[in-house]
Amino acid sequence: MEIRKVGVVGCGTMGSGICEVVARAGLPVAFVEVSHDRVEAGLARIRRSLERAVDRGKLSAEERDELLGRITGDTSYDALADADLVVEAVPERLEVKQETFRELDRVLGPDAIVATNTSSLAVIDIAVTTQRPNRVLGFHFFNPAPVMPLIELVTTVVTDPQVVADATAFAARMGKTPVVAKDRAGFVANLLLFPYLNQAVGMLEAGYATREDIDAAMQLGTGHPMGPLALMDLIGLDSAYSIMMRMYEQFHDVRHAPRPLVRQLLSAGYKGRKSGRGFYRYVEPNSPATAPAGADAATLPPPDPDAIAGWRTIGVLGTGTMATGIAEVSAKAGFDVVVRGRTPDKAAAARDRVAASLGKAVERGKLDAAAREAALDRIAATADIGDLSDCDVVVEAVAEDLAVKRGLFSQLDSATKPDALLATTTSSMPVIECAMATTRPERVVGVHFFNPATVMRLVEVVATVRTEPHAVAQARAFAARLGKHPVLCGDRSGFIVNALLFPYLNDAVKMLEEGYASVDDIDTAMKLGCGHPMGPFELMDIVGLDVTLEIIKALHTEFREPGFAPAPLLGHMVSAGYLGRKAGRGFHVYA
Repeated sequence: MEIRKVGVVGCGTMGSGICEVVARAGLPVAFVEVSHDRVEAGLARIRRSLERAVDRGKLSAEERDELLGRITGDTSYDALADADLVVEAVPERLEVKQETFRELDRVLGPDAIVATNTSSLAVIDIAVTTQRPNRVLGFHFFNPAPVMPLIELVTTVVTDPQVVADATAFAARMGKTPVVAKDRAGFVANLLLFPYLNQAVGMLEAGYATREDIDAAMQLGTGHPMGPLALMDLIGLDSAYSIMMRMYEQFHDVRHAPRPLVRQLLSAGYKGRKSGRGFYRYVEPNSPATAPAGADAATLPPPDPDAIAGWRTIGVLGTGTMATGIAEVSAKAGFDVVVRGRTPDKAAAARDRVAASLGKAVERGKLDAAAREAALDRIAATADIGDLSDCDVVVEAVAEDLAVKRGLFSQLDSATKPDALLATTTSSMPVIECAMATTRPERVVGVHFFNPATVMRLVEVVATVRTEPHAVAQARAFAARLGKHPVLCGDRSGFIVNALLFPYLNDAVKMLEEGYASVDDIDTAMKLGCGHPMGPFELMDIVGLDVTLEIIKALHTEFREPGFAPAPLLGHMVSAGYLGRKAGRGFHVYA
């Protein structure tokens, strides 16, 4: 079916954006609003958007006028009678949408496609109010519609496959990327996104980490464009609450139930950016600029460089990728570094790998030759743990085996000076277990670097129940001296990043396992709809499906949350040897 004219019901923020997108695709579009004032407001909103495009040089004045000439507004549904496709964009209330579809059913031709832009309601509940449920589907644009490239096409059990094909072709004609999803609360993007956001609220609510550290961790550790709490403020806490409630009502999974803190903020009138306050304060409503934190916000002071003013020498225990990366950034920061390996050959090879990495930095123009030589001269290699005796801090970076780590911490306790800070880079083991293998648990912390340590800016500083405040201050200052951004969290499985990231990855596997959407569509939805640098399956293939499975198991063991139980499909993939890129096959196949 050829779509030659489009109708839109509702011309608020989303409806006006949809009108603009359709007009930019060269098609006439008519919209309907409840009053003449709302019609004029809708046209003015579209005009302002196009004016901004002209001011930015992305549109000429002639093109603007041509686009505006394709858009008309009215208060009567009769204006849509000749439309081939109508998109409903009215408020997220089922009874309002159902009445809208009854009106559309009355005026539209029998072949017209009717779509709802709902982000949380069941499409079938809207479709059954018409005489054409087979020609109804979800057409979920993302806000702002002129910018966001994703459209979720939501099919019900009765949607005609040809309608889906026509809608897919139309979405592509508008320059959008469509993904097809089944009619389930949250569709693809929201169903994966909101449990993650809700869990981040739970972290803040429990006092596990500050809002700034939670948001910084997810931005710097995973490349997300915004932290989860800032994103909640942008979405609007009222909208987020509504979406999560719809999901909870359908699935009865406690991870979808809005955390009490969300309800409390809403009760106080704090809806996010649009109200000037949510998890953050803003300089004014609808402003992206945050205001200074109020007395109610728990914030950390910046790292104090004086905490490590006398530090000169860093010890690194291990010779793998993480160990050599930490050695390199420490040497570049001006510290003397002692790298200890199990044998002299392993230690020397680790220093050679640092030399090679520094050489590549020179070749890329990121380091001059003199700085390379100076950094390399600061690194000594040894197989004798006694050579760590003068170190101010020793960072353990060996394999994730708790027995091995505990044995090494016991040795470090004897080999190092009493005031030396002992740190582990573990990403999943309890730091307190390493600390209690020493006689100085108050001087033991976690410093979880991200791979590659030479590039990734995030370091999670992990304090146990025995860690003294001065040790925490020193660990934060050390990370900052290396040019890293330290975030502080407690000693529980996953810390911040993995505790938020891996349940989301597990949810994606479950979604695939249930046949809800394809690998490519799920990856596309999260990249284009949420701005993630990689889709969940692409990311798991890089991390390694075996590593992913072990981290998810650790989280499930720690929290006993039923929703954290590893997806059976993930275990089957690991058993089959499909471990991701390193095996040539995971959820994707590699040449």
